Amino acid sequence: MASHASALKAHRQNIVRREANRQLRSRLRSALRNIRAAIDGGTPADVKDALRSTISLVDKMAGKGVIHRNAASRYKSRLAKRVTKKTAAA
Repeated sequence: MASHASALKAHRQNIVRREANRQLRSRLRSALRNIRAAIDGGTPADVKDALRSTISLVDKMAGKGVIHRNAASRYKSRLAKRVTKKTAAA
């Protein structure tokens, strides 16, 4: 365990940040799961609204450093492609 005051403070900060990142990551994964379910069984209008909010969330997570910006771009691209395919079929 750390013994210097600065190291103790850094440890406390790390605990808080780790928990915040876990919550944000969980929120992101839930949103991705929900939009994938909506794509599979929702109306095109609902899917487009869900896509907009999910893309916003993905961008926020990339901005906060929870996920890498290239990973965010990959998520958005794949989701947009699936939504386009779904709406074109409908």
